[in-house]
Parts: sequence; structure tokens; C-alpha cells
Amino acid sequence: MLDGRYRVEARIAVGGMATVYRAVDTRLDRVLALKVMHPSLAADGSFVERFIREAKSVARLAHPNVVQVFDQGTDGAYVYLAMEYIAGCTLRDVLRERGALQPRASLDILEPVLAALGAAHRAGFVHRDMKPENVLIGDDGRVKVADFGLVRAVDTVTNTTGTVLGTVAYLAPEQIESGTADPRVDVYACGILLYEMLTGEKPHDGDSPATVLYKHLHEDVPPPSAAVPRMAYELDELVASATARTPDVRPHDAVALLAQVREARGRLGEEQLDAVPPQALTAEHDNAEDRTSVIPRALTMPRPLPVDEDGEDVPAGTDGADSLHRTSRFRSPPPLPPRRRAALRRGPMAIVVAVLLVLGVGTGVWYINSGQFTKVPPLLSKTEQEARDRLADAGLDVGRVEEAYSDTVKRGTVISTDPAAGARIRGNDPVSLTISKGPQTVRVPDVDGYRLDKARSVLKDEGLEPGMVTRAFSEDVPRGFVISTEPGKGTKVRADSAVALTVSKGRPVDVPDVTGDDLRDARAELEEAGLEVEIAAERVHSEHDAGQVARQTPQPGRQAAGGDTVTLTLSKGPEMIEVPDVVGDSVDEAKEKLEAAGFRVDEDRGLLGLFGDTVKGQSVDGGDTAPKGSTITIEIR
Repeated sequence: MLDGRYRVEARIAVGGMATVYRAVDTRLDRVLALKVMHPSLAADGSFVERFIREAKSVARLAHPNVVQVFDQGTDGAYVYLAMEYIAGCTLRDVLRERGALQPRASLDILEPVLAALGAAHRAGFVHRDMKPENVLIGDDGRVKVADFGLVRAVDTVTNTTGTVLGTVAYLAPEQIESGTADPRVDVYACGILLYEMLTGEKPHDGDSPATVLYKHLHEDVPPPSAAVPRMAYELDELVASATARTPDVRPHDAVALLAQVREARGRLGEEQLDAVPPQALTAEHDNAEDRTSVIPRALTMPRPLPVDEDGEDVPAGTDGADSLHRTSRFRSPPPLPPRRRAALRRGPMAIVVAVLLVLGVGTGVWYINSGQFTKVPPLLSKTEQEARDRLADAGLDVGRVEEAYSDTVKRGTVISTDPAAGARIRGNDPVSLTISKGPQTVRVPDVDGYRLDKARSVLKDEGLEPGMVTRAFSEDVPRGFVISTEPGKGTKVRADSAVALTVSKGRPVDVPDVTGDDLRDARAELEEAGLEVEIAAERVHSEHDAGQVARQTPQPGRQAAGGDTVTLTLSKGPEMIEVPDVVGDSVDEAKEKLEAAGFRVDEDRGLLGLFGDTVKGQSVDGGDTAPKGSTITIEIR
């Protein structure tokens, strides 16, 4: 139970920054999704700020294609968002299962995505992390955009001192180069998304994130028709427009791209829209590549040195250096001398040596720095056998294999490796594996009848967290001792789970009515009932005499626990106010004046006044004073 309100039922997904659970809002009795930041990140103010920014940003986007955020809060070490729950799958799941989609299906998914982003752009926000994992497809066919965790204001430029937040495969060139984040970075990501739906593949791939980043900067996204023959030209145009490396060439926001998509759809025939793509190649997909990451900007890779019109090197930092928005010419290798050309004909090894020499890299240097090393492959979430197979394929041995509990990694799969994925390691060196044993579970101890402080201590000793405390009356359990727990004693739960405690308020006591009593008598009666007495600092006017009890809290008849405190407010006596003169007035006029002054009114008509309507006298003369709220009798004749 999170925050005393949200009952967690199942884990839906695990990301780089948070885990998403299906839960029930016990207050409103509805199913929702809980996005809970990893506790290790909750201590980082910037991550918490990003979480809160997501809640506030999405709350401003009342759009049918945006996953709504209902609530945001913290519970101990847990920072969470309560969001709309979409029963279904992600676009990533669809692409994994089916590969390339028909153009009609691709556009049917892209249009609501652009509608959602268009609402964000027009509201002044940029998503910055569009990818298939953040496109949810409900069982009812609804398409929704999720995870605005990296959302920024349109005019915001990210700190460019060394890192970029995002997912490598979908970063626009300007995000990589300068951290710029305006609506056109979302347009670029949607172009990549469309290419991936039409072809079943990402346009840029590589052995490392650096390679992919380099391609974003220096290679155009190929037309989908290059991968899927006979693809409609209009779809090639859409991808080219959205993924132009120069931002000014792209549509200025998602609304503009949506207009282009609808125009292109209108030009396509039924046969073109329903064209069945060839079966996409099923490659093993590594989740780590699609996670939102903090990417060092150094991974943009060293680029060949640009030259000016005369063939001279252009110094770094000058106008000719490393611009994203124009194409630089690069120095070509010098022509090979005849002897070198002859060497190239001597065989494949000679070709490799010659190429290395042309590039200025000696074969010995290449071998020392690269040939005898390999990289640890990504193994997270793989089974132990899958991890062993991958290591064997990479020419690496399996070292120590350990097990550890994990709340987020499936039982039997890899939590971590040593060295970590991507680390350079000598061939045949061992890689140690840590395999998940799943969530650690413990039994809820029996703390019924314990004092509250002792019960909390026992729960912590067992690896559980004392949760919300509810007070309740009990005929049998003394005040301050535990009546029961939720979950109940003996229940197996995950370690660190919260256990709610119901603590006794003692036997219920009916609060006696002591209003109007003298203080001494009131105190004696309340203490005899087992209640404590406290006197309010201020006294009030009342109908009771000075020193008597004017009012009490709790009120008479309510139930309290033995030892609870009843607060008594003493009377200053009645408030004396001047009585209006109503002799000679009509009965209605007299009543109106007296009641307005704060008196109750009684009529004395006698035998002669049964049909009269004029006041002939009053019990307190006009001009005299009487207690406020007292009764003034008028004589009618």
C-alpha cells in the first residue's frame, strides 16, 4: 500500500529511472498506473524535480491522446506519479512481434501521436523522448503518448556542458550537438518512428551509441523504399521531411507534420495503404538501447577535419568548424604510389595493412589497442544460459556466478556483470554474473498485543516498514497496544513492504453532559468516567451563570477512549443588552425588533387581547438591559 491509498497489484514495466506498477486507488476504487522513481534516484533533487515537472506539465494537457496524471506524492523513500492505466501494449511490443507494419497501420498510429505532441507544443512544451516505448496502444485501439518525464518548455536549452538526456536512436542532431530542444526534436523523433514502423528497423544502427550518434549527425535517414521495395514515394517524402538534419527544413512542430501526414494519406490509394511489407528480419532486441539515458556528448565521435576551399585545414573554433547546418568537405586520402598499389594485389592481408597505413594506423598499434581486446556484451535481463552463450560468442569466459534479491529484475535473469556491459576486456578474461533471485519475501511477524513502539521495532528487524497507523476502540486490547496488522500476521510479503497497524484507543467511554454544571461537579463527573479535563483559556458569554460550564468538546453523547481529554469552556454569564421599547407597536413589529436585538418573544393576550394587535406592555421596560437570548413577554390588548 503506497501513501495509505494506492494498493500495488503488479509490476508493468521497468525503465532506467522508474518502475511502473498497476495499482488500485482505494479511495476512488479505480485501477491506475503508479510510476515510482527508483529509490536510488529519489535522493537526487534534479530527478525528483523532473518527476514533479512531468506531473505539472501533463496536468495542463487535457488531451485524449495523452496519458493523464492524476496525483503526485512521496511515501518515505518513494516518489511517485499516479497515472491513467491503459490496458494494452506499447508500440515497441507491436514492432517486436510483427516487424514492419502496413502504411495504413503506421499512419493510424502516427496521427494520434502527433495530435498529442501538437497539443503539448501549442501549450509550450517539448516531449524530448519520443520512442516506441512511450506510445501506448490500448486493447480498445486507443493510442496515447506517455512519459513526459523529460518535458521542457519550448524555449529551454539543456545544459550543454557534457551530457544529453534522451534515447540514442531518436535524438535529433541539434540535441546531440548543442542540447537544443524545441518542437522540431519531437518532429525528428516521429520521423524515425515512422521509418521504424514502415520498415521494422531503425534507420541508424551501430556497434556502440557513439556510432549511432555519429550517423545522426552526418548521415541522412534513408528512404523507407530502400528497405521495402515499391514503398509509396509520399511516405519517403514524409520521412525525409521529418528527419531533415537541418532543423529549419523540418515542419516547425507536430501540428505542421500532422497536416503533411494527412495530405500524404489523401494522395495514397487503398492498395498503397494496405501494401503488405515483407517479413522483417527478427533480430534480438536489447532493451538497454531504447532506455532513456544520460549520454556523454563526447560520444558524438571525433569527426574528420573539415577543409576550406583551398584544401587547407580549418582550425577548431573558427567559422568553418564542425557545423551541423552545412555540409563540410573532407580531405581524401592521397593517391597510392605504384609500389603500394602492387602490394594491394598481394592478397586480403596486404589490403588490410595498406588501408591501415593510409589511415595512419600501424598494424602493431592496431593489435595492441584493439585486436587483443573485446567489449563485454549487454547481458541485463538475459537468462543465465543466454548470458553464457553471448559471452562465449564474444570469446569471453564466465567467471563467478552469484545470486541476489531484486525488486525490479525477473527471477533467473542477469542483474549486473563485472566488468559492466561495454567495458573493454582482454579476450578469454572472465565476466562475473549476478543473477536475480526475485523480490525478497518475508513473513509478517505477530505483533498483536505489542506496544506501538515495540511493534515498529520488530517490523524493522524483520526487514519491513511500519506503515500507516489507525486508531480504533477495543474492549480487550489496552490503549496504545496493537490490535492487528494489514497484511495479517504470517502473510508472505516482499522485503521493505509497508505494514499498516491498527492500535487500540482503549475501551469506549460515553462522554457525559456537564454543560451548566459548576466546574467542581463537572470535573468530578468526567474523571469518574475515566476522562481527563482541560479548561479552555478564554471564557464566553452564555445563558449559564458565570463559572458554570458553557460548552464542552467532545460534545455530550460522543464516544471517547479512556484517558482522552475533554475541554471545558466556562461561562462569563449572560451578555446584557438593551431592550427595545415596543409599547404601542403592532405585534409583528414588536417581535421583529426584539428578535433582531437578540431576545426570544412570548405573548400575553389575556381574555381581552385575543383579537388585539397592539402591544400595551412588556415584561422588561424599554431602555433597561436583559440577558441576551432571554425571553421578553409582551402584553397585547
